Amino acid sequence: MKTTAAALVRHALEQIGVRYTFGIPGVHNIELYDELVSSEQITPVLVTHEGGGAFMADGVSRATDTIGVLCIVPAAGITHAMSGIGEAFLDGVPMLIVSGGIRTDMEQSFQLHDVDQQALLKPLTKAQYKIERYEDAIPVVYEAYQTAVSGEPGPVFIELPANLQLLTGEVDSMPDANISIERPALDEQQIRDAAAMLAGATKPGLFVGWGAKDVTDDLVRIAEHLGAPVATTLQGLGVFPGDHPLHTGFSFGPSAVPSSRNAFADCDVMLAIGTRFAEICTGSYGAIPPEKLIHIDINPGAIGANHKTPIGICADARDAVPALAEVLGETPSRDGEAVKAQIAKDKASYRDEWLKHDSKGRVNPCRFFTELRSQLDDDAIVISDDGNHTFLTAELMQINKGGEFLSPTDFNCMGYCVPASIGVKMALPDRQVAGIVGDGAFLMTGLESVTAGANDIAPIWFVFNDGELAQIAQAQEIPYQRTACTDVGKLNYEAFATATGVDYVEIRTDDDLADGISRALAAAGDNRPVLVNVHIDYSKKTQFTVGTVQTNLK
Repeated sequence: MKTTAAALVRHALEQIGVRYTFGIPGVHNIELYDELVSSEQITPVLVTHEGGGAFMADGVSRATDTIGVLCIVPAAGITHAMSGIGEAFLDGVPMLIVSGGIRTDMEQSFQLHDVDQQALLKPLTKAQYKIERYEDAIPVVYEAYQTAVSGEPGPVFIELPANLQLLTGEVDSMPDANISIERPALDEQQIRDAAAMLAGATKPGLFVGWGAKDVTDDLVRIAEHLGAPVATTLQGLGVFPGDHPLHTGFSFGPSAVPSSRNAFADCDVMLAIGTRFAEICTGSYGAIPPEKLIHIDINPGAIGANHKTPIGICADARDAVPALAEVLGETPSRDGEAVKAQIAKDKASYRDEWLKHDSKGRVNPCRFFTELRSQLDDDAIVISDDGNHTFLTAELMQINKGGEFLSPTDFNCMGYCVPASIGVKMALPDRQVAGIVGDGAFLMTGLESVTAGANDIAPIWFVFNDGELAQIAQAQEIPYQRTACTDVGKLNYEAFATATGVDYVEIRTDDDLADGISRALAAAGDNRPVLVNVHIDYSKKTQFTVGTVQTNLK
């Protein structure tokens, strides 16, 4: 049969379950977009900037069991999207990037968009492919998908030359997907050794990250059996239910809240799952695990990289954690009531400290998150950006059982929240999606609100408006008693909302919280995106800021 590579790629994307693509059409991918528009399964979404499209694809991959896909033009499309691709790469999020490419059937040089895309994306993707023959188009997409979701997930790049999209070629068939995802073999002896070490501990503790997101129930079984406190990484905040009495909070060292610091102060055996002990989750490496460390991760390069471990288990958490829970169940359980009581006491004390803080007419962060939590559904998806608001959310917002928390973590890219929340809400329209975004981050990608309005997608963006890049300003002010280049240009948020076609709510003081959040949720419930201008008070520093600056400055 004769067909185009555009049709072949569309068929392959349908077979692997793709529901949405994000990007901008151009002269090098018009034919692919023409195919996507004809698909009964895939909805191509036009974005305002390819960087926003990459964050949307990231959100789809994090929040669903499908993969986020970018369909973009070469060169500028690639460089625009690289921030979102980089975020997915360092955070371990699967993604497919399908880009057009220059023609391969021309002798002339200096074609439009003629750059080495493979070289550009090599540091930010797990693999790079270039489709050079019609018969390779479908197998390449299947192989790219398998690479993206196998092992530690990540983005994979596919280049599709324009001439293969435009002209027809001969293929024998259009095969369906036959994807098999292999997992590392589980070492049963290591599981038994880990169970014995945990059973013999005096004060065991769990530290869990994004890699454990599919085994929440088994994590709860282990924690309850051991009576052990559980701290999470930033990206793993929703992995262990925040409303469980053994949940201590984000991180466990000097940059962690008192409930975590105290619970892990004398920890003698730590079970770490799906975490790389990276800079953010350890507060600039200030959180040091005990020597008796059991480290489970699917990436062998993460095990022992920052901390030596007597038991390093390279495995998928979906295999290792249930197996460990089973073996531990054969050992005597512990009474965790005293641990739970101390955690509850420390959490209440920290909360009271925030509530007593005088916000001088602006919105107290603790009161904001308390009210937001009381009005949100338990399974709501909370999405933060990068900035001071990120750590306020981590310390003061409880992610309940069934809920999720998404945040740009290791690439730590500002501008994530607005587009990612659009992708998540599009893929999961029946779930509440609440974005927490600083004013500086909002200015980077806020125009993607046009994409939300044009497609009737209704997330809520709570913009923490204080007029500066607060996280950086505080990091400058503590050691130097001054700030430099952190004041944010003023924006009329109400006029912006009107111009982009989204609803507007303003919360100036604590007295506005209940009504403002209620009106925002009601509008989103009527399928209208909402911008909420929150006049936040950043005068009280998070423990993350205080602890991390102290760790860095010794």
